Amino acid sequence: MPINQIAVGRYQDEVTHPGALKAALAEFISTLIFVFAGQGSGMAYSKLTDGGASTIDSLIAASLAHGFALFVAVSVGANISGGHVNPAVTFGAFLGGNISLLRGILYWIAQLLGSVVACLLLKFATHGMTTSGFALSSGVTVWNGFVFEIVMTFGLVYTVYATALDPKNGSLGTIAPLAIGLIVAANILVGGAFSGASMNPAVAFGPAVVSWSWESHWVYWAGPLIGGGLAGIVYELFFISGNTHEQLPTTDY
Repeated sequence: MPINQIAVGRYQDEVTHPGALKAALAEFISTLIFVFAGQGSGMAYSKLTDGGASTIDSLIAASLAHGFALFVAVSVGANISGGHVNPAVTFGAFLGGNISLLRGILYWIAQLLGSVVACLLLKFATHGMTTSGFALSSGVTVWNGFVFEIVMTFGLVYTVYATALDPKNGSLGTIAPLAIGLIVAANILVGGAFSGASMNPAVAFGPAVVSWSWESHWVYWAGPLIGGGLAGIVYELFFISGNTHEQLPTTDY
């Protein structure tokens, strides 16, 4: 059971240890890279269209920007921190016993700070343009958005487990950053027109702080954390813990 693997961790090893601090710095930088590119793509579209309404073009642009940026952000942080870049991923990894509570909290702080700094840099570089906070589309209730965020984040964290955290992943580990970026890009094409497709509390937190807009903000915390936590528990319980399945040779698929 995953619950047996959950660990709090030791303060000296998980918070003040140089390795832990380096990992937190890597999460800060990776999240900054991701949010700067993702949030910046929306601001660039707004500038090019003089604040025009969102269209399918803007949705595709956001999907590509977030997918490519996350691919890079995960890749550059993978060998240092694991490349979580998302509190929901960290939470799912914690519930699956893959990271301690104290290390997870350290990652959360770094991820949230990285998002806030990215949005501050964008605001400064664009001469005060608004960093748009996540918001539900017209006609979409908070419960609609809540379900969207749960399902999309479940898919994201499930992909993280299958390609990056599963000890049987074999050669699949080499494409983990690409797979993670692609599932986020695909989810934005699905949920972007409804909830904004955050799937990441840090991504929603930075713009909310800088623009000081908190409407329905709880959706972008509760949804991703529930979805990410469920994915971690389900994958660890059914596909890792006590599993004796042998991976097929790569020549078989």
